[in-house]
Amino acid sequence: MSLLEYSEITEKKFIVMDGAPFEVISAHVFRKQQRKPVNATKLKNLITGKVTEYSFHVSDKVEEAEIESREVKYLYNAKGEWWFCEAEDPAKRFKFTAEQAGPQAKFLKPNTIVEQLLFNELPMGFKMPITAELRVTEAPPGIKGDTATGGQKVITLETGATINAPLFVNEGEIIRINTDTGEYRERVGK
Repeated sequence: MSLLEYSEITEKKFIVMDGAPFEVISAHVFRKQQRKPVNATKLKNLITGKVTEYSFHVSDKVEEAEIESREVKYLYNAKGEWWFCEAEDPAKRFKFTAEQAGPQAKFLKPNTIVEQLLFNELPMGFKMPITAELRVTEAPPGIKGDTATGGQKVITLETGATINAPLFVNEGEIIRINTDTGEYRERVGK
């Protein structure tokens, strides 16, 4: 159990506040006029999935959360429930809500191995792969003259997720995306 100074609270760190674990989504240390610096953060509660904003001041110290992880396999999602099982034992299944699984879960293909995060033996959330290669199932054709709007179109991926992609991406192609931002990265192949 280590204590973090206000400036050590950075993105991707896990902290404990009011007995609950939080993931730091964003952190920005700045100073307003003649005042002391503050660290303006966005924190995601790993139990409820809710995101809140909190400002840490120079005198603040916070406990770093000890998060354990284990490998689990994503099975499927239905009616807002995301089903997983233990990597070695498919009979031990468990579910999460879409909010608990997180926004990156929409890019998971069945049978993908991910890391489940645990705090005091309680399941918190998941550490998803940063990139995913997915097949495009629906892509409207690019119309000449569309480049005035930035040359983007909305496509649907094999997992059902929709993202913005360049006009040259066609149905049936495999593309690589950044799961953190949900952005198109590159075309991989057919």
